[in-house]
Amino acid sequence: MRAIQPARDGYTTRGGVRLHWEVYGEGDRTVFLMPTWSITHSRHWKFQIAYLALHCRVLVMDGRGNGLSDRPLEPQAYADQEYTADALTVMDDTGTQKAGLVSLSSGARWALMLAAQHPERVSGAVFIGPAVRLAWKPFKDAASVVFDDVHDEYDGWQKYNANYWLKDYRGFLEFFFGCMFPEPHSTKQIEDMVGWGLDTTPEVLVATERADIWDDKHTIEQAKHVTCPVLVIHGDDDEIVLHANGAALAEITGGRLLTMEGSGHAPHARDPVAVNLAIADFLLPAAPLVSRRRSMRRPRRALYVSSPIGLGHARRDVAIANELRKQVPGLEIEWLAQDPVTRVLAAHGEKIHPNSKDLALESKHIEMESGPHRLHVFGAWRRMDEILLSNFMVFLDAVRQCDYDLWIGDEAWELDYYLHENPELKRAAYVWLTDFVGWLPMPNLGERDAFLCADYNAEMIGHIERLPRIRDRAIFIGRPDDIVPDAFGPGMPQIRDWTERHYDFSGGYILGLESGQLGDRRELRRRLGYRDDEVVCIASVGGSGVGTALLDRVMRAFPAVKSRVPDLRMIAVAGPRIDPSTLPAVDGVEVRSFVSDLNLHLAACDIALAQGGLSTTMELVAARRPFIYFPLIDHCEQNFHVHHRLQRYHAGRRMDFQAATPENLALEIESLLSGPVDFVGVESGAAARAASLIAEVL
Repeated sequence: MRAIQPARDGYTTRGGVRLHWEVYGEGDRTVFLMPTWSITHSRHWKFQIAYLALHCRVLVMDGRGNGLSDRPLEPQAYADQEYTADALTVMDDTGTQKAGLVSLSSGARWALMLAAQHPERVSGAVFIGPAVRLAWKPFKDAASVVFDDVHDEYDGWQKYNANYWLKDYRGFLEFFFGCMFPEPHSTKQIEDMVGWGLDTTPEVLVATERADIWDDKHTIEQAKHVTCPVLVIHGDDDEIVLHANGAALAEITGGRLLTMEGSGHAPHARDPVAVNLAIADFLLPAAPLVSRRRSMRRPRRALYVSSPIGLGHARRDVAIANELRKQVPGLEIEWLAQDPVTRVLAAHGEKIHPNSKDLALESKHIEMESGPHRLHVFGAWRRMDEILLSNFMVFLDAVRQCDYDLWIGDEAWELDYYLHENPELKRAAYVWLTDFVGWLPMPNLGERDAFLCADYNAEMIGHIERLPRIRDRAIFIGRPDDIVPDAFGPGMPQIRDWTERHYDFSGGYILGLESGQLGDRRELRRRLGYRDDEVVCIASVGGSGVGTALLDRVMRAFPAVKSRVPDLRMIAVAGPRIDPSTLPAVDGVEVRSFVSDLNLHLAACDIALAQGGLSTTMELVAARRPFIYFPLIDHCEQNFHVHHRLQRYHAGRRMDFQAATPENLALEIESLLSGPVDFVGVESGAAARAASLIAEVL
């Protein structure tokens, strides 16, 4: 899922070649994200588009040879002047009179020509890893490479070869993009680029290599005619175009050079926060401040970021916020949140930050990643990188607009990750909350899943141990023995031991309401409309919208269950993101949509059927209600972390989705209703303890 959709898109045809373009955002300033070499298309700008579109109009296009644009095979179609003319024609067709240009690698040649020959159309130019011939030797170790040589084997930069491309195109892409991203833990960026490279053909790439491109004399001549402001961004570990080349371009144009130390050829993809801020500060300078309040006259403020994946985070975060206000009188709390969390917050009268409207919907992404009762949550999280980056930039805008004493992130992955990647941006106390630590591979998904989980865990461990000052406090929602007895990966620390060294503990799970606050259960049932002589079964699948298949299955099992439990009353709670009309009409089953006080209904029921999410199941444990839970297939948190914790409480009965036939469900429900509930009691006071830990950093 993209973080943002274009306001409009279309095609421009020039010289018989159709060129696809998209326009995002609005305003009187435009940033044109230029095409680059046809080995990729405009999706390589995915981390820039949504952020820039909050502040200006953004134009992007697929260069000829890839994406939704045409793919001519004649080498002359890929001459530098063709790309430049394409860009100018697209500007005309989209009504773009003037723009700030941002280019990557080969795109620098076309941006340079546009700026030199059409200065009235260019307000400024940002060149990232510019592949213009100045101090540049084509590749760091490629002096002996000849493009048309035939080899028995192709090693290293010998793969930059027409014959090899036609023989093993994917092999070349994997090699080339591996060189493009020398930074550790760049698996996702490499995968993206390889995928986009496969959107064209080796024949197209061969044609681009045989086209005419500038020599150094022509580059210098063009560069001397550039009159607009210039910023060159270049990684000093660039293995594709040497850093000296970018430095030379900055010098000739009288521009600024931003050296990305430790970065490779595509810092806009590997270090997107820093590059986004550099682009915005250069092309879209903000208005100066008109006032400032002395620090001692400011009210105490906290910005709370609560994960939208499920509703349990929202209920526990409201409980923490209420306790925190008791311990820090006068504290103002604002929430940067999105649907469905905002529904819970609104029901509790909480204040939503206005920038929340700009957040990309993580829940929608999760739904798009899911299948019938299946969600590879780790893979879905990896593929949510564009959304997470976009939402971090929204957060960054919010905290730049207003001073906060405290940032709180409850599994706000984007906040935690990008603060560690950009520690200089931390300007308030920061508290991190989570109820699980460590990605665990699903055994059926093979070695690749295991490798990627370990790689992501290693990056997280490196962040925490290298930059302990980022998290002023990390709080695990629970106890040490709630943590799985597994390692982060081969040769890596045990998760429990490592977490005990780096986290404080709330001492128990945090609930919206603790068992002592629920009052008399009979009175609660009457208040909610449940009779004493009926057996109430609540079927609930959380707030993400992934649970349609499970609700469908348990609803269709109602007649079989009813035959064994005659007094059964089943209520299916669709949640905020499932349309009740999409569920089957089953005589005797009541369907409700969003229920803001679902925890009360769970406490009042006789039995519950739930997905394997931690919040819902722990609410049932605390209320001492029997339940069956169905972990999502390939969901490592539900299958390992949640399952381990429920075992500690001797709570719930696990059932695989495939085994949930009407007959099996009827037998399990009858069995649970006839047996005792001997759960271990859920610890009380966890919200107050968590609030106390947070208050200490203030």
